[in-house]
Amino acid sequence: MKGIVFTSFLEMVEEKFGLETVDILIEKSNLPSKGIYTTVGTYEFNEIVSLITELSKKIDLPPGDLIYTFGLYLFSILSKTHPGVIQNFKTPISLLYSIEDHIHVHVKKLYPDAELPTFIMLNKTDTSISFIYKSSRGLYRLAHGLIEMVFEHFNGKADITYELLKQDGTEVKFNIVQNG
Repeated sequence: MKGIVFTSFLEMVEEKFGLETVDILIEKSNLPSKGIYTTVGTYEFNEIVSLITELSKKIDLPPGDLIYTFGLYLFSILSKTHPGVIQNFKTPISLLYSIEDHIHVHVKKLYPDAELPTFIMLNKTDTSISFIYKSSRGLYRLAHGLIEMVFEHFNGKADITYELLKQDGTEVKFNIVQNG
């Protein structure tokens, strides 16, 4: 997993829960990297799982809720570090529709070894979109948070529902209807 995910997660933890919490997470998570990350580095996926698990225990919030909250936070980081990617779009639906063919192509140029989820588009109108999210990592709650922030970025809102096609979250159908 790319380092920007780790550095952004630890920034979020520091902002919301303090530097002491970051230190505790790193200490208790028994990380091969020792919690030393660079944005362009690549690290084991299990390290983020360990960090999320430890934070979940510390603040008594389910891991899925933390992952969703992180998705909300991560959008602001990604939009600041890669503004050109988002500026090419005029609507949230057009941005979401272009994840696979535009955004992921851009990400792969920057990070050739990045393991990205797949988005299989099912239906699109001017105000709605449905697709299947597929990822061996099952971070659909992260995707949910990112999607919500896409609409906020465009000063809109949406009803976002999802259905787990596989119970482990590795395949999830999203239905999104813009309502503002």
